[in-house]
Amino acid sequence: MRRQIIALLTLSLTLGLSACTQPQASEALDIHMQALTIDTHVDIGRDYATAEVDPGIDNPKLRCDLTKMEQGGMDGVFLAVYVGNPAEFDAEDFREAQETAEIKFAAIHRLAEEMHSDRCELATRVDDVEEIAATGKRAIMIGIENGFPIAEDLTMVEKYFDLGTRYITMCHSQHNQICDSSGPDEPMHDGFSDFGKQVVAEMNRLGIMCDVSHMSKKSFWDLIELSDAPIIASHSGCSALNPHNRNLTDEQLKALAEKGGVIQIVALNSFLKEVSPKRREAENTLREELGLPGRHEYWRLPKEEKEALQPKVDEYMVRLEEVEKIYPSADIEVFVDHIDHAVKVAGIDHVGIGTDFDGGGGIRGFMNHSEARNVTDELLNRGYSHEDIKKIWGGNLLRVWRDVERVAQETSQASS
Repeated sequence: MRRQIIALLTLSLTLGLSACTQPQASEALDIHMQALTIDTHVDIGRDYATAEVDPGIDNPKLRCDLTKMEQGGMDGVFLAVYVGNPAEFDAEDFREAQETAEIKFAAIHRLAEEMHSDRCELATRVDDVEEIAATGKRAIMIGIENGFPIAEDLTMVEKYFDLGTRYITMCHSQHNQICDSSGPDEPMHDGFSDFGKQVVAEMNRLGIMCDVSHMSKKSFWDLIELSDAPIIASHSGCSALNPHNRNLTDEQLKALAEKGGVIQIVALNSFLKEVSPKRREAENTLREELGLPGRHEYWRLPKEEKEALQPKVDEYMVRLEEVEKIYPSADIEVFVDHIDHAVKVAGIDHVGIGTDFDGGGGIRGFMNHSEARNVTDELLNRGYSHEDIKKIWGGNLLRVWRDVERVAQETSQASS
């Protein structure tokens, strides 16, 4: 009951945003209140959960914060411990990656255990998510984006599990020591390395979901064979609608479903809709005018250099609104087109939502978590049933997570 009252108070703030009729708006609100709404991918910076970047306020620097989650009726979010890696790496790169990961783990724990423990709580089991949501708090979960900080030390997998990690995106935009990425053209391992295969077995043993987002196709097919548990794509789109190298083909979607897994549809423009050459040129011109590096280069910069560039980043985001007016990006209809396609190919039990907010995600109609109800409106308008919408918003992901927990338990029992 407490959760329903809180949802009514917060979601009523966004009723005017819906294009539904009044009966439809009421129905969408009811569905949204009943669903366990989970977002599987939100990025955080090194300065997250500090006085400078407080997730407890309606923070203009964040697309996901506790206030926006409350306004949009979001029950839980996986915060991503993102760490990049260079194309060529050594022991020093591993050390620096582990240092960055430790900073971000500490920030997430600080959020949930110190700064705003009255409004959110760390969830490390499916049952935790359900229990936390029932109290009206937000469930905070942890994923690692890029297995690079594991280095070449298998014991790090259990260390990160103990810190709360419940999925690992096996690689990012570069190949790493675990597997090949979808980024570079030439492979490093031709799929998974021998060490990477051990990492998968250890994740299965512990109960950590394997995430295929950012993987090469060969790595994907290797993981289908390697993992004893269902796998996820924490933030990806459909290649049939936009042939981006980060998106999954229909063949991959079918295999993911047969494995019992789920694709979490991303709300990032370039994955949903091909960026026109004119828009790309306008963005590049604006970036060059302000002296800003490209997005991936920017994220690899040291903290001090990022901080020095922040005024220019702020100006870029303001002026990007003018580019948006001339060359519109993807909107919520395009986002739900990807959901539609994934449902058609993989089935209603294998589709969810992973926005990539604060890592590039955000589209017209779903720019942040305060607008989450708009997704429910659009799904309802397209004829999805109440139960279907609940599955998409979190039910499917929680089912997969529970299956991964079961595999871990069975593995433990078999070895004892």
